[in-house]
Amino acid sequence: MKTLIVFNHPYGGSYCNAVLASAEKGLKDSAQPYRVINLDRDDFDPVMRAKDLIAFAGAGRIGDEALETVDEQVMEYKEHLEWAEHLVMIFPIWWMTAPAMTKGFIDKVIFPAIAYDMDKGRLVSRLAIRKVTIITTMNTPADIYKDMFNNSIEGSLIKGTFRQIGIEDVRWISLNGVKQATQDQRTEWLKDIYEYFLGRRSNMAHKAKKPMMNG
Repeated sequence: MKTLIVFNHPYGGSYCNAVLASAEKGLKDSAQPYRVINLDRDDFDPVMRAKDLIAFAGAGRIGDEALETVDEQVMEYKEHLEWAEHLVMIFPIWWMTAPAMTKGFIDKVIFPAIAYDMDKGRLVSRLAIRKVTIITTMNTPADIYKDMFNNSIEGSLIKGTFRQIGIEDVRWISLNGVKQATQDQRTEWLKDIYEYFLGRRSNMAHKAKKPMMNG
């Protein structure tokens, strides 16, 4: 399966970067083709400008022709999305939601005439992507994120974005309490990530202090 990783974290020494390294190692060791979009290294502009909104409105009416005004970088990302069968998004949770670059990627790339078309009022994916895996890191405990903040990633990204365009196989690996975790726990999580991308389904959802998997 061809995997596209969309990565967002500005600090090279972050735990998110360790997660990315484990995912890449699993993909390499299983000989799976993959690509990485590193939004921070690309200096991706997450802001929806007027020209982007004009393209958004036009794409629903005239399709691909409306994309002439969007950023060249968005068109490059479009080619990567069209190549992929498995989309992976790795990012930290800041203030209970995704960072600006991740949100901007959704706004500017999961876009009509790029990721989906409109059909009688319904959003229909135009991509070959069959599976989405979201991996997040946060310091908030899982029960608090669920009970107080309603698992906001689930509502906005899983249900509100990917399932709305028709991609049903969406999995969320939530690494909670990262700051408070021991080094052994962090190492074990990275091993689980490696095995997930190697193709071995680890028991992520079944043990306390293991990553929480939803979807």
